[in-house]
Amino acid sequence: MAGNFWKSSHYQQWIVDKQDLVRERQEDLKYLTEEEYTKVQIFFANFIQVLGEQHKLRQQVIATATVYFKRFYARNSLKSIDPFLLAPTCIFLASKVEEFGVISANRLAGSCTNVIKNKFGYAYSQDYPYHSKHILECEFYLLENLDCCLIVYQPYRPLLLLIQDIGQEEQLQTLTWRIINDSLRTDVSLLYPPHQIAIGALQIACVILQKELKHWFAELNVDMEKIQEIARAIVNLFELWKGFDEKKEIAGLLDKIPKAKPNPPVTAR
Repeated sequence: MAGNFWKSSHYQQWIVDKQDLVRERQEDLKYLTEEEYTKVQIFFANFIQVLGEQHKLRQQVIATATVYFKRFYARNSLKSIDPFLLAPTCIFLASKVEEFGVISANRLAGSCTNVIKNKFGYAYSQDYPYHSKHILECEFYLLENLDCCLIVYQPYRPLLLLIQDIGQEEQLQTLTWRIINDSLRTDVSLLYPPHQIAIGALQIACVILQKELKHWFAELNVDMEKIQEIARAIVNLFELWKGFDEKKEIAGLLDKIPKAKPNPPVTAR
């Protein structure tokens, strides 16, 4: 995404403080532990990924949709809107913002029905209750909660520049790209600038591939303490994910969340 990140709404309004994020989640943490909350976020990031792939969306579009999803629930409880409705709405909006082309809301609702039935039946056993009108209504509510700040800077472009500086390392680039995708299941997209996330993911990839780039990292003009925080968050995700039996656990976790009303009210601020 061209433009100056430091002047963007992403930096000025949507890089949040961790304490603020924890405070906003207190309503959800009445029903879920922090670990359970993370597992719910992992599940819905997976859901958005599968739904996006069903529509052959570019990873940039899927990543933007996932960030919208996380931004919404950074300010709202999981019970405010059913995440099974918000997820396709985030894809619907991201596909337009990222200039992929408008996906029919009707087709998207149909895809949700099929994807849940064929791939996520263990999490949602009833018929999918939402239709195109619900997605269109929910889009207005999502836009309001995002403050119409729709441009999301992703770590993929900074990664390509970093790899170019290192020297074309295809294996390193591919693994780091995947780690960035995985990082969408953490809070790092809400807490840190995208170039720092790219460096943190790159650092993990170097460890996995046993690539010695300490001198290269040392020459970067970045706050290495922040990079270490990002790397720790991603490694902690991997540890949690490894022990997360989604098919056995997720239905029980979703049942703990009070049910949202199907049609969110759009309120003027």
